[in-house]
Amino acid sequence: MKAQSVYIHIPFCQQICHYCDFTKFFYDEQSATDYIEALTNEIETTIEGKKNQVQTIFIGGGTPTVLNMDQLQSLMQLITRKFDIDNCQEFSIEANPGDFDEEKIKLLNSFGVNRVSLGVQVFDDEMLEQLGRLHRVKDVYRTVELLQRNGFYNISLDLIYALPSQTVEQFQQTLDEAIAFGLPHYSAYALQIEPKTVFYQRYKKGKLHRPPQEDEVQMYEMLKDTMRKYGLNQYEISNFARPGFESRHNLTYWNNEHYYGFGAGAHGYLPGVRTGNIRPLPAYMKQAMENGKPILNAEEIGKREMIEEEMFLGLRKMSGVNRDLFREKFGFPYEALYGDVISMLVQKGLLINEGNNLRLTDQGVLFGNEVFEKFLLEETDLDHVR
Repeated sequence: MKAQSVYIHIPFCQQICHYCDFTKFFYDEQSATDYIEALTNEIETTIEGKKNQVQTIFIGGGTPTVLNMDQLQSLMQLITRKFDIDNCQEFSIEANPGDFDEEKIKLLNSFGVNRVSLGVQVFDDEMLEQLGRLHRVKDVYRTVELLQRNGFYNISLDLIYALPSQTVEQFQQTLDEAIAFGLPHYSAYALQIEPKTVFYQRYKKGKLHRPPQEDEVQMYEMLKDTMRKYGLNQYEISNFARPGFESRHNLTYWNNEHYYGFGAGAHGYLPGVRTGNIRPLPAYMKQAMENGKPILNAEEIGKREMIEEEMFLGLRKMSGVNRDLFREKFGFPYEALYGDVISMLVQKGLLINEGNNLRLTDQGVLFGNEVFEKFLLEETDLDHVR
């Protein structure tokens, strides 16, 4: 095995949300059945043998739980055949509230799934409709209750803020309702208006208005304060957890570790190469069935790119980039390469360099992209540290 984490993409949805730019297609039964067959061929071709050791598995989408019982069972049988689920630390699946019935939950439980990430987004039915979501607030309560009744307690709620016309007070109401569930993990992201989405088209026509930037900043501060008040530690810019409930799979990404990516549009990171799969469904399935290698592009990652990514991704964590781990990976401390940059950013109040860690300040989090771009390198920058 070249990686210890596995991402599997299920691209089907009952409805396409107005803000979503992930690889997704409307669900129909035959396409989904054919897709599971193509996905099986990709995984079987890429990974030899059975019961391979992995630390995390994450099934994302799309909406993985839109699959019917037979399709979901086929997917689970594939995963448990190829990977040693008994020794897998975290086996997660994304789901939408209202997609679950007790039968599906019991099926997932029986195959070793131990974490569920629910795409709640907001506790306001009118806003859910504006987002193009099918579920309503009552579905969140029903789904969480169903999950807990069937032994699922490692549940994460995903929220989005800075929604069109959303006020600070409305976001506080969503936060209060979300935190009242007493769950061990929450993720919250500011709305990004991405090309090729319904929201992007409306925005370009002047028909969609985001809250003022100062309101977005206030919402983020409110988010951090609320999570802290209820004992949830911020361990990444947008993620909060009780101790021990951090998303181990997502930490794979932020720790810049290797992972497999399977399915249409999925990305993977293996030693020396980042891969991206074909996105269009027919093209993905055709190539996956032909040779099990539906890769659109494979980008070689040299030492310079590895170092840049180590800094970009590591600084997303509240613990930041660890000097010893950096030295272990690259053979020198980060100051040897970035000493002047770090001093400048510390002086600006955007970074803290203390103990064995380099991390963002609260101000640095708000200007993260400005910080990250300072860690881009020229090819010659590595000459004096080799």
